[in-house]
Amino acid sequence: MADNISDRLAGLDFASVSPQEFAGIVKSMSAKEINEVTRGDLRRHILKEVFGRMERQFRPESAGALEAVIRWKITGESDVVYETTISGGACTVTEGRTDGEPRLTLVMGDADFLKLVSGNASPVTLFMLRKVKIAGDVGLASGLTRYFDIPKA
Repeated sequence: MADNISDRLAGLDFASVSPQEFAGIVKSMSAKEINEVTRGDLRRHILKEVFGRMERQFRPESAGALEAVIRWKITGESDVVYETTISGGACTVTEGRTDGEPRLTLVMGDADFLKLVSGNASPVTLFMLRKVKIAGDVGLASGLTRYFDIPKA
């Protein structure tokens, strides 16, 4: 089954998939299936697309005067780091680690990350189950989802 899903994801034009459609795809997959297909070029492509959408799904009205660098460390076949900077009512995404000190660092595996950003997992539940590790501003982490338009599957 994972090969079928992998083939479907590999052939997917992510630019034409709405956040809701992506959330539905993630919802239809088990954590094991997600971890099986998030390898190599497909993994890089999925993560790049998800982080690329964060800027567009940012809600400046919810962030107000928030100033923060959030480091995302996604573990899997290798560690991938992205940073989101919220400043001046805008969100920018950087691939890789910058020199700045993050206000918040989140560490989680591929499946938990995709379930979180697609609205298929509760951040509180992931934290309580120790599937996401948090370093830094726990208050910022607890309200992070309100700053983004999270799709519902």
